[in-house]
Amino acid sequence: MDVERTRVRRRFLPGIAVLTALAAGATACTGGDGIGGIGDQKNGSSTAAPAQPGKYRSLPQPCKAVDGKRLRAMLPASDSLTTEQREQLYAGTAESSYDADRHVGCRWNAQTPEAALLLSVTFERVVSYDRAAASDDDKAHQVYVRRLTDAHLPFPGPAAGSSASPGPSPSTSPGTGAPAGTAPGGPEAPQSPPATAPTPSASATGSPELGSRVLDGLGSEGFLDDKLGAAGATAAQNRTVRIVFRTSNVIVTVEYSVQPSAPGKVPPAAETQDKTRQLAEALAERFSE
Repeated sequence: MDVERTRVRRRFLPGIAVLTALAAGATACTGGDGIGGIGDQKNGSSTAAPAQPGKYRSLPQPCKAVDGKRLRAMLPASDSLTTEQREQLYAGTAESSYDADRHVGCRWNAQTPEAALLLSVTFERVVSYDRAAASDDDKAHQVYVRRLTDAHLPFPGPAAGSSASPGPSPSTSPGTGAPAGTAPGGPEAPQSPPATAPTPSASATGSPELGSRVLDGLGSEGFLDDKLGAAGATAAQNRTVRIVFRTSNVIVTVEYSVQPSAPGKVPPAAETQDKTRQLAEALAERFSE
């Protein structure tokens, strides 16, 4: 009887040893838990950590972002307005928004015997939904570059100043610096327009230094777009100056429009641009506080 049991053990022990070795090998291949994955096939290499969220998690209230003194300088109230009407004028009208932490804006209108005036300020917080591929700042930069291209201004990077270009763009004025940042790779980053692309308002200003252009020292990067409307038979030309700048993951847009009451009168470029730029600089400082 003992001899028979010994023969049975000798017959099955080699098979058990083989099964044990196979099980051990399978466990080693699956990281010890028996479940494989893409990360397990990279010989222990770790996945890059996603980028941190952008600097700004919320937006200021746009109707309170402009101080009263600056509003009165840009939008002088008519003497015929009552105290209540003046307060309503400078309180502004908030734009409708479905998410006050993503996009907000405010608008002011003033009518004087000399001109009709319009001012608007908008804030947009850009969020990257895949921070492993692009940070919030990268996404905001891409939004800024698209708007720069829409304004027919050359992107201030290697493509705009490469030796292959036949010459400087008419919209680029001497002494104008390029804003910080370079275009990220990928299809989402628009290329600069051709060097021969016309500037929308350089001729309208009468001076290349006052035409539409990129701006130095405003947030992370910024540009100014100056447009002069067509004159009508009974209406004067209106001038609209729009400044767009980026500070980290927030895009700020300031738009100031002036239309004189008297036909044939053209709003001055220097004064209109100066008021708009001063407001934009004040908003940029507000974000840096």
